Amino acid sequence: MPQNRQVTLIKHVIGNPKIEDFAMIETPIPEPGPGQFLVRNLYFSLEPAIRGWLDGKANYFPPIPLGGVVRGPSVGRVLKSNNPDHQPGDIVFALNHWEDYSILDSDTILLQKLQPKGDTPISYYIGPLGGSGTTAYVGLHEIGHIQPGQTVVISAAAGATGGMAGQIAKLRGCKVIGIVGSDDKAKLITEELGFDHAINYNKTPGIAAAVNALAPEGVDIYYDNVGGPTLNEMLLTMKVQGRIVCCGMIADYNRTDNPNPITNLWEVVARQLTMQGFLLHYYQDKVPAALDQLEKWIAEGKIKVMEHITYGIANTPAAYSELMSGKTIGKALVALDTPEDTAK
Repeated sequence: MPQNRQVTLIKHVIGNPKIEDFAMIETPIPEPGPGQFLVRNLYFSLEPAIRGWLDGKANYFPPIPLGGVVRGPSVGRVLKSNNPDHQPGDIVFALNHWEDYSILDSDTILLQKLQPKGDTPISYYIGPLGGSGTTAYVGLHEIGHIQPGQTVVISAAAGATGGMAGQIAKLRGCKVIGIVGSDDKAKLITEELGFDHAINYNKTPGIAAAVNALAPEGVDIYYDNVGGPTLNEMLLTMKVQGRIVCCGMIADYNRTDNPNPITNLWEVVARQLTMQGFLLHYYQDKVPAALDQLEKWIAEGKIKVMEHITYGIANTPAAYSELMSGKTIGKALVALDTPEDTAK
């Protein structure tokens, strides 16, 4: 009889997540109560932000306790429902857990009923048509106030959000520079994603000097996915009244006890910069319009989708470690081998 396999946290993570920080257990498949519905998860979205919940420290969500099931976004299919708004067969996106089956209700964070169109793979709704794509779109438009002709710089530009942000900025008529960590990634974002320029920070002594050489006019929008030394350098490249969109701080996720210093903050004053962080779930009212536009661009072939898919729930810890080591390109996700498959 199928059980509910769950990936739990058994050690507080220090540095990069390791496979041995996690364990898999099996529990009975839960039954939905009044107002609830049961979802079989199909894909896990592997997010750098999850790292902030694994070290036992308070964050914008409570830390995951030792022995607790790891929290993370997923796409799944409704199996049973006591909720009139969600019927068996519906496909939903939500902040669930790393498990085969999850119980949801109308108040579940990030809950969204999906309407897959045509031959669009369901996995797209966890990446370019999910958190990665909508985060990139909302960040550029609501925080960056993007306009044609601007210069946009994006860090972690070969990642799930960075790659989408760069393509969106190009479609909006901007000059786009991507910061990446290898020559292969630099080639990818310029030759396949359409970025105008790429900077490999591992081969560049000074990011600020490299950006200023490519954009002597100054940077209008810096879409920051990494924080740390890159953010510190980018503060020296911004136009007066430029905007910094703070989406992530991955440079410090694995070193929360010793975060990188930011020594150029005076530039925020001197250049009259706007520097704003944002979390997507506070902008849920902007997501439908973002999805409409992203779906059109993808259907028209104007956005290239990059996925890094790992198969099997048991491989989730290894896949997450790989993501946080900077080894992946595009959207990292896990396709679940359902208990029904395993039982065959």
